[in-house]
Order: sequence, then structure tokens, then C-alpha cells
Amino acid sequence: MVEKRIKILFILPSLVPGGAERILSYVAQELDKNVFDTTLLVTGYEADTVYNLKNLKIVYLNKPRVLKSYGAITKYIKQNKPEIVVTAIVHLNTLAAFISLRFPKIKFIARETNVLTSINNHNPHPGSYFPNSIVKIAYKLIDKIICQSKDMQQDIIENYGISEKKTVLINNPITQKYQVKTNNRVEQDSLKFITVGRLGKEKGHDRILDALSKISFKFTYTIIGDGSEKEALFNKIKLYKLENVIEYISYTDRVSNYLTDSDLFLQGSYVEGFPNVILESCVVGTPVLAFKAPGGLAEIVQTGQNGYIANNMDEYVEFLNNLNTNFIFNPQTVSETVIKKFDSKVIIGQYEDLFRKSVK
Repeated sequence: MVEKRIKILFILPSLVPGGAERILSYVAQELDKNVFDTTLLVTGYEADTVYNLKNLKIVYLNKPRVLKSYGAITKYIKQNKPEIVVTAIVHLNTLAAFISLRFPKIKFIARETNVLTSINNHNPHPGSYFPNSIVKIAYKLIDKIICQSKDMQQDIIENYGISEKKTVLINNPITQKYQVKTNNRVEQDSLKFITVGRLGKEKGHDRILDALSKISFKFTYTIIGDGSEKEALFNKIKLYKLENVIEYISYTDRVSNYLTDSDLFLQGSYVEGFPNVILESCVVGTPVLAFKAPGGLAEIVQTGQNGYIANNMDEYVEFLNNLNTNFIFNPQTVSETVIKKFDSKVIIGQYEDLFRKSVK
């Protein structure tokens, strides 16, 4: 007799470029099809999709905003009767929490994507339609909250009044197979830096530029991403007269190629959830220089092996200057630090274990 599969509905606001969108859709795609009957419900538009997802049923609601999808989500759940509903990103998690009141027999699981207290301090309006007080009420209605990092889990427990038993720590997986580069560019006379990520205030591109303005050796710097801080970023580039050494790319599906061709990933974030692109940079053998910040940085970056975390601007600049004279990182070592810990099979196994336990 064939055992009945567990019916899971994943919900995302869109499939535009973004860490939350990519990771949760990847999890939905990779779950064991013999055990799970999986559907991905997208509140936004199919035309915005950038991810090539295979062997996954995807339904688009074609709504302009998450808040306007309340009725459509409720109707879909009522008609299709999933056993588990999984959401990501704070405004969708909050909406789903209140929808859960209508479906007491269904398990609602939210995947948080940020250290909320910290990101609210640096960017008071990170895209949520709900005030923090409402988020706190909503999160207590959720059956389980997936946290990507230890800092995120601690924040949810201490600042949102959530019981530790209602949280689970699952780091993000390595979602692609990458070729580890063989060179470490010791003989080259110019270092290649790169940053990939949304151009938002909390991402700290401004302080990366501050640091680069303080070094005198030759370098090039590639910035990949788009966002609300683009104009301010370019104003600062002009202020520091860095136009000739900077390449800007709003979006590309060849991020791994750019990471491979770079010597060092520069991270300026004031707060992170779990920085997927840092993980990807390490996988291909490109080390990371980051500022100390709440989030998953400390769970990825191992000092001296795959990068360095600076406590302040002086340490950041000092590391850059020392790196120019003594490039110490071996690409194979950089890659090995993350391969086993964040292997896709390991992380997907943790998700499958969580879902099995949720319906028992």
C-alpha cells in the first residue's frame, strides 16, 4: 500500500531576484516527491519570474500586492486543503498568520528572512504593510518559525515573545553546483572586488565606498544589484572619483561567473538574515571581507580560512591594505569551509524532517 503523501503549499510574494524567493522555491522544488505533494503559490505575476523551476506545480494569483491577495489565498487553501502552509518574508508571514485562524487543522510555518529588530533600526520601513506590534501578535499564531541564523532565532525569542519550542534553526543550502577556481591572483598587480545584493540602506554599500576611498593600490570593483539607494550610491561614487574603477550591473544570471573572476567579496551590511551570496562566493573559492553585523555572517565566515569580519572601518581598511601585499587565501580551502556544512542534501533533509514532524 502506497503511503499518502504530505500535501504542502508554499506561498511567496513573487519569483523576482531575491534570497527568500530563490531559497524557498528551491526547497519546494527539491523535496522528496515520494513523500511530499508540493505546490508553490505566487501572489504576484508570472511575467516577473526569473527562476527556472522544474518538476514543481506553480500557481500565480497575479495580484499587485500581497495584501490584496488575502481573499485569493484563503480561497485556494479552502479548495485545495493542504496539510502544511509555508510562507516567507515578514508581510506575507503576517498575513498568513491571520489566515491561519480560519484553518485550525492546517499547520502554518513561517520562514523569517531577517533579524527584524536590527533591520527595523536601520530601515524602519523594509517593505512590510504591518506595524511591528501587529507582527508580534501574528507570529504568536504561527505553528513554527524557521530561522536562518542563530541571531535571527535569538531575536524572535527575546524581542517577539516567541517560545523557543516554536522556532527551528535551518541555515540556507548551497543551491547550485559550482566549479572551484584554481587561481588566487597572487602575481597580479590589481585586485578585483565584488558586491552582489539589493541596493538598500541596510546593505551598507556606502561604507564599502568609504573604505575604498581610503586605499591607494590598484583595484576594480563590480557592483551587482538594484534598489532604492542606487542614486545615492552613484553620487558617492562621483564624490570619491571612483567612476573609472567601478563596473555596475543591475541584474545578471551569471553571478557565479563574476564571483569566480573576483579576488574578494566586499560585504557592507548593517544587518543580514543569512547572506546567500556570501555562501556562494565561498563555494567558488572567493573569500569575504565583511563588517560585523547581526545575522548569519559568523556562521559562514571563518577568520583566516575563508575571509574576515571587521569590527569597524579602521579594521576593514587595514585588512584591505594587508591583503594587497599578502594574499593568504587558497580557493580550495575557502570552498571546503562551507561545502559540507551547507550541502543541499543536509539542509533539505532538515526541512523534510520538520515537515514530517509537523503533521504527526
